[in-house]
Amino acid sequence: MSVSTVGGSAGIAIQQLVGMRAQFDDLQRQLSTGQKSSTYAGLGLDRGITVSLNAQLSAIGGYDSTIANVGTRINLMNTALGQMTSISSNVKAAMVQANTTGNGFGPSVAQQTAQSSLDQLLSLLNTQAGGRYLFSGRATDQPAVETTDHILNGDGSKAGLKQLISERTQADLGADGLGRLVVSQPSATDVSVAEDSTSPFGFKLASVTSNLNGAIVTGPTGSPASLDIDLSGGNPNAGDTVSLRFNLPDGTSQNMTLTATASSSPGTGQFSIGATPADTALNLKNAITAGVSTLGATSLTAASAVAASNDFFDADLNNPPQRVNGPPFNTATSMTAGTAANSVIWYTGEAGTGSARGTATAGIDTSLSISYGARANEQGFRAVVQNTATLAALPISASDPNAAQLSAALNQRLNTNLSGAPGDQTLTNIATDLASAQTAMKAAKDRHSQTSATLGDFLQQIQGVSNEQVGTELLALQTRMQASMQTTAMLFQTSLVNYLK
Repeated sequence: MSVSTVGGSAGIAIQQLVGMRAQFDDLQRQLSTGQKSSTYAGLGLDRGITVSLNAQLSAIGGYDSTIANVGTRINLMNTALGQMTSISSNVKAAMVQANTTGNGFGPSVAQQTAQSSLDQLLSLLNTQAGGRYLFSGRATDQPAVETTDHILNGDGSKAGLKQLISERTQADLGADGLGRLVVSQPSATDVSVAEDSTSPFGFKLASVTSNLNGAIVTGPTGSPASLDIDLSGGNPNAGDTVSLRFNLPDGTSQNMTLTATASSSPGTGQFSIGATPADTALNLKNAITAGVSTLGATSLTAASAVAASNDFFDADLNNPPQRVNGPPFNTATSMTAGTAANSVIWYTGEAGTGSARGTATAGIDTSLSISYGARANEQGFRAVVQNTATLAALPISASDPNAAQLSAALNQRLNTNLSGAPGDQTLTNIATDLASAQTAMKAAKDRHSQTSATLGDFLQQIQGVSNEQVGTELLALQTRMQASMQTTAMLFQTSLVNYLK
């Protein structure tokens, strides 16, 4: 009689128990993680689409991270722009106050305001975010602008704005303060006003208009230009006028009107009618000389400062400022190119010719990018910095009898330049560009949120599990394992004696 072995059956049972144990562990993992499988292979045919969905979600996460970083930078730039706008308003208000203050301290207060305002402006233009300078174009590791001290006072052998203004003022006023004009009498009854050279400096004769009785007025003609007022036809009548119009170095113009008077003590803007045309001609010459001298100390000095400032702030590392070709400066006849070795370069960032916004771009979605770069030498920034610096740089002494007129002439120009001409870029234009970038980022982020939610739901359907279903499967498996273990235990307890029974 043969007895069959139970070893083979027991081995199979043990293998089944091991398999069920592995299945039990996997179900527990599913219950704790909520994921169907820990590997793509465990997803079967859905593994390909799962890889694709995860890649899309990862890309969206990268775009959102970029949006967050760029958003921080743009917020800082907008904050700086807002403060610059406030500073510009404060400088304008200080200039208005200077023009209306009669105690002589108005110009001084305005200059002090300009000095502190310039400090703030330059600090804002050197704003950083994460070690990245925001207003330096592509040179993000380079400060955008020089310091206030270097810009105004120079840096060692490098001339600053004050020195350029001083040189240009000397060249424009000339040695006698008459703005490079020569006022003379070719004859006893004749008065001539002529430019001293064809240089770019000083007053330039634009026109002359006259209703002087008996006078013959000609010009301006020639090169250098000159005009002539001939009184040989007789004395003018009281109240007759002659007006000279001058072009100034900053592109503005100035009228000087002189009125004939019978008084022997003429006031400002008047000349006395003499006993003879020769006496009147001499009085007219003296009045023209005095009027030109006053205009030189006021309007021309202000225009000269603006012209020097234009040269200084039009410069960058690739294009140093133009300088008066001297010394001597008061007889100079030409400009010469400065160098980075002898002139401070106020803007130290990247000085490319392309769009300033294009110096910083960021991809915020598939095939969608924004531009948010900026250069401190853009017209909108430069106008605020330049005019504030010019106000701080031109010295106006309270003891100068022409201080009020000089301050008014300068402030009028700077106020106009701060406001800008139609079509000029302003701080508002720059802020609008950045706002457009912010709008695009917000729209992209909203799309990302919706897309992520949709893809996440789809991915959850593929990768996820139902806790209720897994729990049911765990209970069923546990019951099967208990039954299998009991059966296996009974098999291991079987002996020949028990079998024969």
